[in-house]
Amino acid sequence: MSATTLTPPLNLEADSRISLRSHIRHTGALVRRNLLWIRQDPESMFDAVLMPIVFTLLFVYVFGGSIGQALGGGQDQYVQYVVPGMMAMMSMNIAMAVGTGFNQDFQNGIMDRFRTLPIGQGSVLFAKIVVELMRLLIATTIMMIVGILVGFDITNWPGLFAAVGLTALFGTSIMWIFLVLGVVMKSAQAVQGMGFLVLMPLQFGSSIFAPTQSMPGWLQAFTDYNPLSSLADSARGLMVGGPVTHDVWVTVIWSAVLTLVMAPIAIHKFRTKN
Repeated sequence: MSATTLTPPLNLEADSRISLRSHIRHTGALVRRNLLWIRQDPESMFDAVLMPIVFTLLFVYVFGGSIGQALGGGQDQYVQYVVPGMMAMMSMNIAMAVGTGFNQDFQNGIMDRFRTLPIGQGSVLFAKIVVELMRLLIATTIMMIVGILVGFDITNWPGLFAAVGLTALFGTSIMWIFLVLGVVMKSAQAVQGMGFLVLMPLQFGSSIFAPTQSMPGWLQAFTDYNPLSSLADSARGLMVGGPVTHDVWVTVIWSAVLTLVMAPIAIHKFRTKN
């Protein structure tokens, strides 16, 4: 004989009466809970710590010579090109971890407990966003340190901080998409599989790793509308010089639209999930 565990229905009316101050307090408590969980499971930080090291070394030393020659300056020129662009890659890869972790919390029953507590339900999602932003900043810092060690020269320090802020803004908007996937997909493996199907074309069909001028015409048309190209070009212009205004505005608009569309969907799906 089998038993079925049912999640008690959420009191959405009570949730709507929770004040903004209470929402902030609940978010802070859940951020602390997530950080304590990371402390208990430091392996969960491997992607944020090791991924920027591996990818930076891989692309600089495997592709740096050939692509750098095409840029007219060898490996040193490619370092100046690829390190700022890889900020865009970090934002996408860390964002995918939000969805897989969120789905695992559902599978483990943790979210069922949160959904029955007298807290603002949106606080659960906002806490996830805050913690993943911290992980994104750690990954970006490590990537910049490795980049400097392999020869990257920061010519504009205020531009560096502006690029990090822009990356965090865009990364946040992508996290809302993966939170939706974390709610609606049936397993963390499904979230990860769907994430790779989205990430691979966006990352390699962009200006992150190589200039787009040599790409086929149809692919260049795709890269022109790819927000990762705008983010990579923005970071490159802010950190090493070049035009930035258009790309910055495109990135900000993409971030605002994705957040305005996906954040309400994520919160609604979370509240109504059975």
